[in-house]
Amino acid sequence: MDTDRGSDTTTGTATYLLVDGENIDATLGSSVLGRRPNPDERPRWERLRDYVAETWDQPVKGLFFLNASSGYLPAAFLQALTALQYRPIPLAGPPGEKVVDVGIQRTLDALRSRPGDVVLASHDGDFVPHITNLCGTGRRVGVVGFREFFNLRFTELVPEGLQIFDLELDVRAFNGVLPRVRIIELDDFDPADYL
Repeated sequence: MDTDRGSDTTTGTATYLLVDGENIDATLGSSVLGRRPNPDERPRWERLRDYVAETWDQPVKGLFFLNASSGYLPAAFLQALTALQYRPIPLAGPPGEKVVDVGIQRTLDALRSRPGDVVLASHDGDFVPHITNLCGTGRRVGVVGFREFFNLRFTELVPEGLQIFDLELDVRAFNGVLPRVRIIELDDFDPADYL
């Protein structure tokens, strides 16, 4: 009996948007800002949801993964996520277990047997094998984050159909310009931005 039903799926009628909030926040803080982000410097998650819906022209089911191993649930943040049409998934586990990573990996694996497109908001290379398994299955697959901080193995999947979206430049998820040092295509270079 063939249990790999993911190989015969087609582009679905919905996109599953899986958000690794810890990874995005840590990359923003340590690699972009060099400090903990202020609340007004964090991504506007509704813009990400809307961007994915508009780009792939179908409804989005947003799943926002949180580490709740401390036993604490940030009620205001959970309320805000719910109001933004995300489903919060607070996971707990023993000390040292990467509960968010494991939860997202299990979800990516479960999506192989369901129709629908998939976008992952994370830079983490731990997800590369799971994303690889979704590519080439007749669905659209993407990752979103800061282009210069993606695990390089994600770029190797572009020929397999993986789409890479920049959280700031494509999605425009921030209210201001981030202090990023990135490669600029000559056609996009405007000296006025630096004068």
